[in-house]
Amino acid sequence: MSGSKPDILWAPHHVDRFVVCDSELSLYHIESAVSSELKAGSLRLSEETTATLLSINSDTPYLKCVAWYPKYDPECLLAVGQANGRVVLTSLGQDHNSKSKDLIGKEFVPKHARQCNTLAWNPLDSNWLAAGLDKHRADFSVLIWDISSKYTPETPVAAEKVRLSSGDTEAGLVVTKPLYELGQNDACLSLCWLPRDQKLLLAGMHRNLAIFDLRNTSQKMFVNTKAVQGVTVDPYFHDRVASFYEGQVAIWDLRKFEKPVLTLTEQPKPLTKVAWCPTRTGLLATLTRDSNIIKLYDMQHTPTPIGDETEPTIIERSVQPCEHYIASFAWHPTNQNRMVVVTPNRTMSDFTVFERISLAWSPITSLMWACGRHLYECTEDGKASSLEKDIATKMRLRALSRYGLDTEQVWRNHVLAGNEDPQLKSLWYTLHFMKQYTEDMDQKCTGNKGSLVYAGIKSIVKSSMGTTENLRHSRSGSDRQADIIQYLSEERSLALQLCGWIKKGTDLDVEPFLYSLEQEGDWERAAAVALFNLDIRRAIQILNKGASSGKGDLNLNVVAMALSGYTDEKNSLWREMCSTLRLQLNNPYLCAMFAFLTSESGSFDGVLYESNVAVRDRVAFACKFLTDAQLNRFIDKLTNEMKESGNLEGILLTGLTKDGVDLMESYVDRTGDVQTASYCMLQGSPSDVLKDERVQYWIENYRNLLDAWRFWHKRAEFDIHRSKLDPSSKPLAQVFVSCNFCGKSISYSCSTIPHQGRGFSQYGVSGSPTKSKVTSCPGCRKPLPRCALCLINMGTPVSSCP
Repeated sequence: MSGSKPDILWAPHHVDRFVVCDSELSLYHIESAVSSELKAGSLRLSEETTATLLSINSDTPYLKCVAWYPKYDPECLLAVGQANGRVVLTSLGQDHNSKSKDLIGKEFVPKHARQCNTLAWNPLDSNWLAAGLDKHRADFSVLIWDISSKYTPETPVAAEKVRLSSGDTEAGLVVTKPLYELGQNDACLSLCWLPRDQKLLLAGMHRNLAIFDLRNTSQKMFVNTKAVQGVTVDPYFHDRVASFYEGQVAIWDLRKFEKPVLTLTEQPKPLTKVAWCPTRTGLLATLTRDSNIIKLYDMQHTPTPIGDETEPTIIERSVQPCEHYIASFAWHPTNQNRMVVVTPNRTMSDFTVFERISLAWSPITSLMWACGRHLYECTEDGKASSLEKDIATKMRLRALSRYGLDTEQVWRNHVLAGNEDPQLKSLWYTLHFMKQYTEDMDQKCTGNKGSLVYAGIKSIVKSSMGTTENLRHSRSGSDRQADIIQYLSEERSLALQLCGWIKKGTDLDVEPFLYSLEQEGDWERAAAVALFNLDIRRAIQILNKGASSGKGDLNLNVVAMALSGYTDEKNSLWREMCSTLRLQLNNPYLCAMFAFLTSESGSFDGVLYESNVAVRDRVAFACKFLTDAQLNRFIDKLTNEMKESGNLEGILLTGLTKDGVDLMESYVDRTGDVQTASYCMLQGSPSDVLKDERVQYWIENYRNLLDAWRFWHKRAEFDIHRSKLDPSSKPLAQVFVSCNFCGKSISYSCSTIPHQGRGFSQYGVSGSPTKSKVTSCPGCRKPLPRCALCLINMGTPVSSCP
């Protein structure tokens, strides 16, 4: 504390009390604010706290520094250093027991009057009080007083001199003989006891930092430096000390005291205070003159210096507790990162420095963050449905169920994924139909249709241009029938197979597909597919069956009744009512059915652009009723929509081609599901697609995820699965042997070494094998041990070497 600027001290044993010192001592009690209204005599420190003035002590004029007694009893004993060098013990409390009565008012007087700059109580032997004074040529500047001492002036003349100068008639309250005298002919600007040893005192002298050992006062350890003000010891690391000079802070390690281990960035203005946080390891706060900013230096991770070139690292940040200039601040002794600041006009603020929050996201999607001493963890709710879970959780659970590894019944992979995502279901059924058709083509050896299948329906329909036949059919089950043109070609039949409407072969019967839909209880879709195949009677049967089933909708009977009254007359009441009421239906397949029945000739937009109808059903419908030109335009438009939205149903259109990679990229960008992307692209993509850097990126990221989850066996299964579907990904096995004498390596590729007993054949230039065993290092020609020979010559395992 300098001049008339106030300073703050927290009570060592009362966490709700602090004292403000300037020309007088003011004791405050801090408490939580119960309401927004202030009590009489209270001061607002923050939104949560107020302070109430308990007492004022103005009996100690010319106050320069203050130190609070570190022990609990007496509880409010303070030492006050004055401008004339005297140290006075005073109190702010109401506890006047015998011990405090003997101490209050006691004065410690130096031989020569000069300013007292600093005070420090010994934390272990609390009777010792160190005082640092200005320089005097014939006196010491560091005096250690024993407050329990009974010493009085040695001569009557000296006693009279002290009595007259102090105005105190009780000479027994004046002590003039210190316990120790240190630092002759020098000035002491700051002091602190070293916690590791109660006999060691660190003093900031005029031009050096000195460590005094009270067991041998004739010797001291010192280092020349200008940074001698505000010496303070880190409470969590007793060998680390901070001091400052002007605008620069020096950090010292007492085990290596030759020079600072760190010098903090110089401030533009002189520093007035530095203080270590008592509740946080390695956090140093600094304040400059005429500033409302407190700078914080986090040395939490500062390494212990090993060599001269070691440069510790720090994290620097600034906080602004209030709008006005800050005269001083004080850390709260127990509340984490809390401090009270005071301005020159004694306005106070209670402020908490919020920690930087460190986040860590575990591979199993647990989120953990640290804030100060607290560690918080947030885990995903196990009761959430799979659609609500994070994609990392979904992929992890799918990996445990061996998702993607079923290569026999490919469609089952969507069941392993939980059977809740319709896009995944469509994807794996598409890949199943592609694989099934390709296997049939391999058995029949019929041209390049197999590669065309994996190219997707978009490529298939383009290859059918000019080969399509048109046939006229009427709707069965209707009394008044009108012919409808359907289009047929080998490629369109292939597209219907990939859509799942018909089985493999030339048979165009959809009855097996309808039966499977009925088994799944998908009555509306089954009725729509039957109607799109011009079988109204079958559609009505399906709707009636659905209405009578256990979980069926009774409204399906009403829809069946409406279908039974179908007429193709354009101006009929039936058509008019169906066109109006179909928009009120909630089920997209029922809407599509009436859109089909009420559509104009050749215009089926109500079916084709019903977005809630499955893509495979809309594509199959288009393959039956659109001309070549219309079909290509529709497929191109739908493909672009699927690619932009990343809809996996679009793989049916793009196939496992470059367009398929573009679609999958949009899907991964939207969901982050690299697992599905990896398995899908490995399913039947050509080599140029597998070499696409995006595909390789998804595969490697999924492998890294499996490693992060510690799914070592799952990763191995994936690698085996990958090597079967993409043989080029399998690395060549290598054997590496090095010579113990010269250190040179001897390596041979396992795939190129012919095995011949315990030796191997080395091929000459002409390619003819020359029988010779490797028996020595090719570098130094020294013989190799038998185990190395067995390993190199590949004849016997190392474990069976004799």
